[in-house]
Amino acid sequence: MDKDTLLKEISRRRTFAIISHPDAGKTTLTEKLLLYSGQLRTAGMVRGKKGRKLAASDWMALEQERGISVTASAMQFTYKGIVINILDTPGHEDFSEDTYRTLTAADCAIMVIDAAKGIEKQTLKLFKACKLRNIPVLTLVNKMDLPGQDPLDLMDEVETALNIRSYAYNWPIGSGKTFTGVYSREKQICHLFTRSETGSGERALEKQLSLTEALNSDLIEKHEANQLKEDIALIDAAGNTFSREDFTAGEVTPVFFASALSNFGIEPFFDSFIDLAPPPQGRMADCDSGEEVFIDPVHTPFSGYVFKIQSNMDPKHRDSLAFIRICSGEFEKDITVKHHRLKKDVRLSRPQSMFAGERKTLDTALAGDIIGVINPGQFHIGDTVSLSGGFDFKPLPQFQPEIFAKIRPLDVSKRKAFDKGIKQMAEEGAVQVLKSAGRQNEWIFGAAGKLQFEVMQYRLKDEYKVETAFAPLPYRCSAWIDGDIDTFNKPTGALLAIDSGGKHIALFNSDWEKQYAIGQNPDHKFADIKS
Repeated sequence: MDKDTLLKEISRRRTFAIISHPDAGKTTLTEKLLLYSGQLRTAGMVRGKKGRKLAASDWMALEQERGISVTASAMQFTYKGIVINILDTPGHEDFSEDTYRTLTAADCAIMVIDAAKGIEKQTLKLFKACKLRNIPVLTLVNKMDLPGQDPLDLMDEVETALNIRSYAYNWPIGSGKTFTGVYSREKQICHLFTRSETGSGERALEKQLSLTEALNSDLIEKHEANQLKEDIALIDAAGNTFSREDFTAGEVTPVFFASALSNFGIEPFFDSFIDLAPPPQGRMADCDSGEEVFIDPVHTPFSGYVFKIQSNMDPKHRDSLAFIRICSGEFEKDITVKHHRLKKDVRLSRPQSMFAGERKTLDTALAGDIIGVINPGQFHIGDTVSLSGGFDFKPLPQFQPEIFAKIRPLDVSKRKAFDKGIKQMAEEGAVQVLKSAGRQNEWIFGAAGKLQFEVMQYRLKDEYKVETAFAPLPYRCSAWIDGDIDTFNKPTGALLAIDSGGKHIALFNSDWEKQYAIGQNPDHKFADIKS
């Protein structure tokens, strides 16, 4: 493909993550994007009632059973001529590490906020992660069809809590039961909606009117029309200004209002998103010489890195898939590339594009795309692959585990299957496998939250047919240790262990004990994040 064509095709890509606190409507929004792109005839429900279709992006059996997203999923499809690479992330804080890794593959993020609850704990945490990576963020205030906070108060909360300017890209017409649509400030058009007779799984019926026509029609209640007129006058006079440059620099977030459940305001939001969201951006990488180099998405030959590994997406094959974010150039089926960590050439055969749990073999892919390749054990999270070699993309962080347990198979004859499952889940980063540094050399499992262990046990039973016994340990925090381990002054209640990479990590019963250890070991460095 020549450079002009490559530039044109890469410019059509939009690669983004959807982030939110649990239950803000993130997965429902993903389903509606699939609906409006024509990928689904009817959108699924996150918690499917009897006879209702379940969410396509929640492909794992546990997700469908419990109505939560516990693993990031990647999907590619076309929306109005734009190639969408969407990364749906877990909202639950126990799976934050998976979300953080996924954010490294995104050029943009959509932050979903519940209109009633505003900025919540996990929303703030994930926004800060975007800020650290200079990822521009669009804000969608969801659930406008339910009782919620005043839109002006929500705008103020976004600015105060996130320390960023907010700009109302559209404005709600009514709220709660009277929410009938949105006013586009850029186009100066009112989008008025009515529910489809077949329910929220179908597109909402829309009528577009000028502001004057809408205010004088009987489609908006009189007091709502007066409120809309007052609000628009106020935000036009006193609101922030907006520029694309400020948005891509992360200095302002455009705010939209909608209801993902009823589909009111969803299509106007998606139309604005594909116009505002940036195409694939260049990235910095570390050269073998120690200097940094800029990897241009168009002019640098093929390169990418592994940001996620997932086992058993296809129950028929029980294989492992490495998700690669293509950072530059063009990928072709069966291409031979340099595996930077292993320092050898590998052939990327049977590349896949994903649509939830389903796969489709690819012939080509471009910068911005997410591909999956069969992983026979040669790929780790953070691995760089390229045609040219000589550099590595920035390492992906590994966060300290905060809860610990011993897990063993109830049936000793299942030990081989248990070990295989543990190995694959450790490669995914779903759990951290540690070995105590003492004489006993016992296996210890670490996680960020209790739900990770529940998922681990569920998957061992569902995917590997292994029932397990779970024994929690008393440790509540940890830190990696740099320095002479023989001179490390360990508190009596703490435990010294070794992670899968051979790095020493100390497990503590409390944060006080951890701080005491830091004070007692001035010649050692303590790290909460391993990169």
